[in-house]
Amino acid sequence: MVTIRRAVEADSAVLAEFGARTFFETFASDNTPENMDAYLRLTFSPEKQARELSDPNTIIFVAELDGVVIGSVKLVDGLAPTCISGRHPIEIARLYVDSLYFRSGIGSRLMRCCFDEAASKGCDTVWLGVWENNYRARDFYRKWNFTEVGSHIFQLGDDPQIDLLLERPLTGIDASSS
Repeated sequence: MVTIRRAVEADSAVLAEFGARTFFETFASDNTPENMDAYLRLTFSPEKQARELSDPNTIIFVAELDGVVIGSVKLVDGLAPTCISGRHPIEIARLYVDSLYFRSGIGSRLMRCCFDEAASKGCDTVWLGVWENNYRARDFYRKWNFTEVGSHIFQLGDDPQIDLLLERPLTGIDASSS
């Protein structure tokens, strides 16, 4: 049975490995090895994951099957770009699912977890950035009624890429939809 729980500092190494592996599997074929290596080293060390887990504005949830991480989501409660609406927006900074579990409902369960956590913190908008060429993820977010409101540069090594900024108000969320 799949369980979802809040990550703790002891999860740092597992989150680093899982994040690096899923990011590499998703984006390596579209980027140079040098840019992938630079980004992975910068973003997915156990030390970096430990810092994120200790940040009071960051919340990470993991989905596990028999004690093995098969999905994770990182929420950041902080400043949002000016194109994001709402009085208190929260960012989905990372939502990863192991490719073996695509279309299994894990992504939807993690998204529901985001909405529940955002609501419990008094947030009124959820936002995220998604690479313009990540069509699978864009389709997923569209099903959850996220709309495009802007863009920004996502730096992958020495390659400035365009992330689309999407948002979704928390009002009117129906647990039976999406």
